[in-house]
Amino acid sequence: MRTKSLKKNKINVVTLGCSKNVYDSEVLMGQLRANNKEVVHEEEGNVVVINTCGFIANAKEESVNTILEYVQKKEAGDVDKVFVTGCLSERYKPDLQKEIPNVDEYFGTSDLPNLLKALGADYKHELIGERLTTTPKNYAYLKIAEGCDRPCSFCAIPLMRGKHKSKPIEELVAESEKLAAKGVKELILIAQDLTYYGLDLYKKRNLAELLAALVKVEGIEWIRLHYAFPTGFPMDVLDLMKKEPKICNYIDIPLQHISDAILKSMRRGTTYEKTTKLLHDFRSVVPEMSIRTTLIVGYPGETEEDFRILRDWVKEMRFERLGCFTYSHEENTHAYNLEDDVPEEVKQQRANEIMEIQSQISWELNQEKIGKIFKCIIDRKEGNHFVGRTEFDSPDVDNEVLIDATKFYVKIGDFTTIKITEASDFDLYGAPV
Repeated sequence: MRTKSLKKNKINVVTLGCSKNVYDSEVLMGQLRANNKEVVHEEEGNVVVINTCGFIANAKEESVNTILEYVQKKEAGDVDKVFVTGCLSERYKPDLQKEIPNVDEYFGTSDLPNLLKALGADYKHELIGERLTTTPKNYAYLKIAEGCDRPCSFCAIPLMRGKHKSKPIEELVAESEKLAAKGVKELILIAQDLTYYGLDLYKKRNLAELLAALVKVEGIEWIRLHYAFPTGFPMDVLDLMKKEPKICNYIDIPLQHISDAILKSMRRGTTYEKTTKLLHDFRSVVPEMSIRTTLIVGYPGETEEDFRILRDWVKEMRFERLGCFTYSHEENTHAYNLEDDVPEEVKQQRANEIMEIQSQISWELNQEKIGKIFKCIIDRKEGNHFVGRTEFDSPDVDNEVLIDATKFYVKIGDFTTIKITEASDFDLYGAPV
């Protein structure tokens, strides 16, 4: 009598969107590995889990195209099952079930136990802080909170991620210790809003207290702050940054706009004057700080005058790092009730103009680094170059330091001292000293 062979599933997790999704995929993979499942990240597998993004039009399009691509593979017999999770399926599950029915199951952002069950695994509570990291071994994201309580008019995140919920300090310290034990040297703190950290748990903004606990973790040498909301920023964080060498002189603070009329319509809870003062305070307390921000152009009602105010302010503030996006009209957001009245080509032209100004600023700031020596972390080797970063740069979004691998050898994953020899608008070139 023939026995039926049990085919062992190989689960391929595909991650789209932001670093918060990367973190969620890593937690999912850690749980699967603890259930003795074979799991890979963006490689071949007969069971596919797509962790989607649903933030703005481009991201949604990429998520839908990826789902369709894997559904076609399923129909062709190349994969057996396709599951979809993350922000897009949290936001549009009924529509997706109707439009793409050949997905085995859709899950939302807080459906991890159910997703695991569908994959033949159990959710293990004791695995807090355990995950299978997909980033280079020297850095990892640390998600300190989930969700957002801010009322920004253009943003769909609260629809997909719910209310703000901080993780307890002791849990984050335990998670960081596990990461350090695996060789992680840099923690990148992420949340929808770092500024709000602790308000729900400790009844006060507690980011500084969390940082004071994290700097004590042995093996962690850099701690980087991402996504801090400007309104209500806890200024005690700056004092800690100034005196604590482990906290990078770096902050990512998405400001979105600066014209008072637009800020009011965006429901940002701040003004031109308050934002400018906050940035001057940052620079007076921590003069060497690198500030990264993101801006939105083409928001409903943005006039030429609003744009001129923004453009002049970008020239004046000379941000070290800046990204600019065109406004995306998102259903169920407050701004969806407004007329999306800035033509697409005008939005694009404005974004290009901001990025042109920024690339000149970036080039000028980079020229000042020539001849200077920086501590760099080496992330990877690419072609004939080792690729590293200074403390003023975050992976994937900021400047990189390129070291000629035909002349020098540096160890991937280690810190090394690099002298900058030349610079372009977004890259630095250097040699070990």
